[in-house]
Amino acid sequence: MLNTFFVQAQKSQRPNILWIVTDDHRADALECYNRATSGKSESALGYVSSPNIDKLASQGVMFLNSFCNSPACGPSRGSMLSGRYPFRHGHYSFTLTHQQPDFVKASFPQILQKEGYHTAVFGKADSYIYRWGPGQGFYDAGHYDYKVHFKHDIQKNELGDLWGQPVYEKVSGKKQNVGTQEIVRYPDGSFKRYYIKRNNGQISEQDIKVKAEVEAEFEILRAYTRYNKTLILGGENPQPAGETVDAKIVDEFKLYLENQDGKFVNSWGKTVEGINSDQPVLLNLGFHLPHTPVLPPKSFRDKFKNRKYKVPDFDEQELEKLPPQLVKLYQNLNMSEMKAEEKQQAIQDYYAFCAYGDALIGEAVDAFEQYCIKNKQEYLIVFTVGDHGWHLGEQGIEAKFGPWKQSVQSTMILVASDKAKVPQNTYRSQLVEYVDIAPTILSYCGVNVEGSDYQYLDGVDMLNFISDTTEIRDYIVGEIHLVAGPRAYLRSNDFAFSMRSRPAINVPLGGKMRWALDCKREKAELALYDLRYDPLERNNVADAKEYKALADWFRQKLGNIVLGDQRVEVNWKEANSYILSDFAIGADDKKLNIPKNLIPQHKTF
Repeated sequence: MLNTFFVQAQKSQRPNILWIVTDDHRADALECYNRATSGKSESALGYVSSPNIDKLASQGVMFLNSFCNSPACGPSRGSMLSGRYPFRHGHYSFTLTHQQPDFVKASFPQILQKEGYHTAVFGKADSYIYRWGPGQGFYDAGHYDYKVHFKHDIQKNELGDLWGQPVYEKVSGKKQNVGTQEIVRYPDGSFKRYYIKRNNGQISEQDIKVKAEVEAEFEILRAYTRYNKTLILGGENPQPAGETVDAKIVDEFKLYLENQDGKFVNSWGKTVEGINSDQPVLLNLGFHLPHTPVLPPKSFRDKFKNRKYKVPDFDEQELEKLPPQLVKLYQNLNMSEMKAEEKQQAIQDYYAFCAYGDALIGEAVDAFEQYCIKNKQEYLIVFTVGDHGWHLGEQGIEAKFGPWKQSVQSTMILVASDKAKVPQNTYRSQLVEYVDIAPTILSYCGVNVEGSDYQYLDGVDMLNFISDTTEIRDYIVGEIHLVAGPRAYLRSNDFAFSMRSRPAINVPLGGKMRWALDCKREKAELALYDLRYDPLERNNVADAKEYKALADWFRQKLGNIVLGDQRVEVNWKEANSYILSDFAIGADDKKLNIPKNLIPQHKTF
């Protein structure tokens, strides 16, 4: 329907971009993804619902094998914004990074600003990439010209549902963090507040009483984990659909578009400028859901509450084959201690929250498309389904942070007004990475990403995958330094490999870059899965007789890539203090070429 309209669009106008990112979103929460990969609308666990995302996917191309480059919010978003792998950006965790070092390049929104684009973000961005200055510390890098943050704007103005926030008080004349409160906002505008953490360890009887009342009222399910026992993994949202924090994100997004070329009053009474229709725009819509607290509104939760789900199989004997680092990950994040009914609730509420997100995404996409039609402007929509994945019992955990499929693999959807560039009802199965987002959007906006100025980008233009269905890379890579320590991973269609990348997180600059290649084998903590026979990654064969040489081969391959092919480690507390490792330049050649004699030709376990 839109093709005829856009033939008449203003060809001099660069396309508008809508980039949607959800948080902790599994690909199998999408019916369209499940149908494309298994022929069934349900996930392997059970019922899901995504009519609006299904409609969006039917209008464009879905990339079925999309991988994040770090399974945690900050470093993953940093890789997307920079177009660079964590090991080339020095961004492995929630560390505050900045743009002062001379190896750092502009983010892709900053590049588009120089190309004449207006940039705006709604919701969660949180790439942890700032500017920095002596005496100033870390401050806004200006990736976006207009910003509405879910926490600093929406929740700060006491809109939304239930959230936690630090509390500061004057102690001995100095402002100090004294603990964390949860704040519950009811539909009538009233609140309940109670401490869930006091830094002095003393939570009052009244706080304990109010917390218990809230948990009973909204059927709150909290994590059993060592990592964070306050995490809410299930429950009913205190607010109805349309009034949650994510709904307020969409409200602000829609108000911004509806009030083009004029002023409007936002949800907390501030007068602001609407979008300028004479300027091309990059809009980043960052949903907080389905991230914890997992609290679907009642109208959505009720549709899932009585569904029966298959809990993923897990046997604690699997831990016996895991290296200590991955055992620690399990111990910190395990779901296995939950009762059977609690596991059911965790899965039900998660998929219900995803379904609620689907409805909000439908609202936002409709508003964006109508804005572009009204102004006769071309557009591209990029939907990154989750900044990373989420486990619902796979490997015995409910979390992310691991090297396994459920942590690192998802899907992406591209939709354009120009169907010649991005056709409808199309699926692609090549390996794509989140670092591909930056060059894809830049290229679509007319930036020559093949030029010398952009050779630093680690990603490629995903439009190339549409016209050519061959693989251009044999593997994807990533790295994470959270929860269980530094770990790098490499995945191909047949194998999944990971290893400890550093002896510890805080190794001084000038430390041993080759450590993971030169240390004793057991210190490298190898994990290898043969996906041909073990697609669920339940049997680590790195130490098995038939696979040991192959695991050692992967250790050299991955180690050379992430440790020696332009790795940077940075002292982010200074302007330009880093070391660059180049002992294996060119190791990241996108080819595996595994010696055939190392690959078992039949199942050996």
